[in-house]
Amino acid sequence: MHTLHILRTEPDQTTTELLELVAEPEEKRVRLYSGDVDWDQLVEDIFVADKVISWW
Repeated sequence: MHTLHILRTEPDQTTTELLELVAEPEEKRVRLYSGDVDWDQLVEDIFVADKVISWW
């Protein structure tokens, strides 16, 4: 199963621990807070993923 994690802000300790608990071999993390987001690729990734988790 392919999971896409979208992180809006830099994760704190709790979020990091939760991310590691739900981590899967085939996952991708997009960090919106980094500023260099390929928005076209993000939309494509959303439609390709089996599951999308958005982290505040």
